[in-house]
Amino acid sequence: MATHKLTEEDQDGFHYTVGPYFDPVLEIEPGDTVEVETEDAFEGVIESENDKPSEVLGDNLNPQNGPIYVEGAEEGDALAVSIESIEPRGPQPRGTTCMIAEFGGLTATDRTAMLNEPLPEKVKKLDVTTDGTIWNDDITIPYEPFIGTISTSPKIDSVNALTPFKHGGNMDLPNVRPGNTIYLPVNIEGGYVYLGDCHAAQGDGELHGVAIEHPTNTTITVDLIKDWEIEWPRLEADDYIMSIGSVRPMEDCARIAYKDLIEWMVDDYGYDKWEAYMLLTQVGNVRLGNMVDPNYTIGASIDKEYL
Repeated sequence: MATHKLTEEDQDGFHYTVGPYFDPVLEIEPGDTVEVETEDAFEGVIESENDKPSEVLGDNLNPQNGPIYVEGAEEGDALAVSIESIEPRGPQPRGTTCMIAEFGGLTATDRTAMLNEPLPEKVKKLDVTTDGTIWNDDITIPYEPFIGTISTSPKIDSVNALTPFKHGGNMDLPNVRPGNTIYLPVNIEGGYVYLGDCHAAQGDGELHGVAIEHPTNTTITVDLIKDWEIEWPRLEADDYIMSIGSVRPMEDCARIAYKDLIEWMVDDYGYDKWEAYMLLTQVGNVRLGNMVDPNYTIGASIDKEYL
């Protein structure tokens, strides 16, 4: 199978919404590999710790590469995107995290309106290598990269790149990491894969709303599964399978993810529905992706030893 490169120059402008209305920047065959040059979530405009996010960011956040057209993909199919590697790129300090006014898990936001003053804006620029991220003289955070935002196109809608939903999107789920495969629904001809927002590390929930954002060389392999109609993204690792829900409130994320996981166990692993429901009550796991975006994200999983 072929290997393609999607550089910043080839991309020729990132997208801040995902949908069916952009021309593909690349066309590939199922099974092809794509090496993608992603930018950080701020497209590099936060250059120093003296920058104030409210003054430099503007309205466009979370730049997306793509769309990538997959030959033969049709509505009712699924794409299997295997994450091969994520390598940091660009000059140091290439990692950025920051507090942004009226954004985050422990402050008032435009969706959770309160009368308290916004938290202070604060920027941290960080050296990031595959050996880790230097937080300070005492703390080095392990390099555990993943793709924060990856999706196919919705059928009609053009969705803000910050919003996760059935198409995938800004799930901020650390399980979308090298070695794992994410399954995404195909809603239009060609599928239209978008990706960006790669993180060097992130805790569960992405608490103040910004992980360790960094530009990367990210390598994916995209395959096509014909006639596998899935409603929500799914993920597979060596030792577990996971279904992913992204809505508000957070408990509905868990309900969606667990319901989809039960359906997966019934359809592909021969489980009785009520047996799967009872078993997941005992051995199911949940992972909180983000608790800050327009929709929240939770993944529900079961170890393969039970399958």
